[in-house]
Amino acid sequence: MPQAAGLATTAGETAALLEALHAVDRPFYVLAKGGMLEISDLPPETHASGEARAYVPACRPEHLGDTSFCRDLGLRYPYLTGAMANGIGSVEIVEAMGRAGMLGFFGAAGLSLERIEAVIERLQSGGNEFPCGFNLIHTPNEPRIEAAVVDLYLRRGVRLVEASAYLDLTLPLVRYRVKGLRRGPDGEPLPLNRIVAKVSRVEVAAKFFAPPPERLLKELVAQGEITEDQARLAARMPMAQDLTAEADSGGHTDNRPAIALLPTMLALRDRMQAQYGFGSPLRVGAAGGISTPASAAAMYAMGAAWVLTGSVNQACVESGSSDRVRAMLAEAQQADVAMAPAADMFEMGVKLQVLKRGTMFPMRAAKLYQLYRTYESLEALPAAERATLEQTVFRAPLDEIWAQTRSFFLQRDPSQVERAEREPRHKLALVFRWYLGMSSRWANAGEASRAVDYQVWCGPAMGAFNEWAKGSCLERPERRRVVAVALNILYGAAVLTRVHALRCQGVAVPPGAAEARPLEFETLAARLNSMRNPT
Repeated sequence: MPQAAGLATTAGETAALLEALHAVDRPFYVLAKGGMLEISDLPPETHASGEARAYVPACRPEHLGDTSFCRDLGLRYPYLTGAMANGIGSVEIVEAMGRAGMLGFFGAAGLSLERIEAVIERLQSGGNEFPCGFNLIHTPNEPRIEAAVVDLYLRRGVRLVEASAYLDLTLPLVRYRVKGLRRGPDGEPLPLNRIVAKVSRVEVAAKFFAPPPERLLKELVAQGEITEDQARLAARMPMAQDLTAEADSGGHTDNRPAIALLPTMLALRDRMQAQYGFGSPLRVGAAGGISTPASAAAMYAMGAAWVLTGSVNQACVESGSSDRVRAMLAEAQQADVAMAPAADMFEMGVKLQVLKRGTMFPMRAAKLYQLYRTYESLEALPAAERATLEQTVFRAPLDEIWAQTRSFFLQRDPSQVERAEREPRHKLALVFRWYLGMSSRWANAGEASRAVDYQVWCGPAMGAFNEWAKGSCLERPERRRVVAVALNILYGAAVLTRVHALRCQGVAVPPGAAEARPLEFETLAARLNSMRNPT
């Protein structure tokens, strides 16, 4: 039998210890009495005999992160779902998370303004009293799109965005942050709009944790977008009070190891707070590689104010992806991912992380980028290369693909067509980007004839999740729901935090205690809802 701090334990005592660990809202003591282990809710001094070996404090899931973050955003749990583009981070995910006391960001990137506004309308309709946010993605090749999305958000009163893939601060982003800024009773700036920045580079994070650049504030004043007083106030507040340190994630990523990235961002937070003395403290959450109780517990233990998940949500039934993709994700292992060119930053050589199991997209996209780097125009492509592309990748003549691409951009951003007609290499890039963009759409739609070309954003976290879920209620893709996944990760993280407390006091933990296996949603929800209020 397992032993605890040198104590022999019976099966009954082991079961009692496991039960105590899982009652995460109740502190308990581990006592040694007559050479045996005993669990007690009462302090040692209340017992006639027995030696105290350990004390395990309560660890409610809502207290794992920063309670001020939850209070400011109106959340019960410090847990967010990221805004996977093209509506994969769906309105259904946002609604489910919000009603469960968590926060979801809608994946607005890549969608038309009309579709984004329809989602805003739905989420702002009567009876939807829960927190929610929208994505705002950096589009250096299409700045008009970013500006138009900001216009929409300001017009419709969207007060919370997740700013992602930013390489630098932009005028539309600063405009969103500063618009509506006012002076509080104590003279401190009171922003109307909140940004949660998702960043993987320290030099970019430093820009979000600093006030908006003076040159951009002056430009906004000159345009009449903000007042001089708002510009002065903005110089005393950060671009973003909250920043998610994005490690090895699906989609846009620098493949940073979370165990190194998060402490670096926390140290930056402290330096920037000391430098500027902001009235509201800066906060850092964690994303990338988080898909199990163990990974979440590790991030919370390292100081994350919240955790944000991505890949695992795409595998849930509420996501904007297809059943075919969900089945592929359910088979993924940790090594079944690869880096591939990103459609939105193709010419810059920016890459994103995708699933490689069951699809040829990573290899084909890499080939397109290689050809783009080698040749100056569509006409310069060797005949053999062009024939291969038309037969296997595009499945249509490249001239026909250009006609489709041209028609698309005449509606979305005519300046792209104007540039392509001046610069043959840009035309080549837009045609190649057609494949990159369509490959994601084929995946989301479950287009059977294009399964080999699916672009599925995915990080190694998906494989870790599948391993954890194996043999449980979350193994089959049709049973994966975002709230069930989130609450199991949170609850399991609370259990593992208490397991760690035992280990730190020299108490050996019984086998199985550190697994925190998934529970049926009804069981877990009842357990969480029955927790007594903290005193």
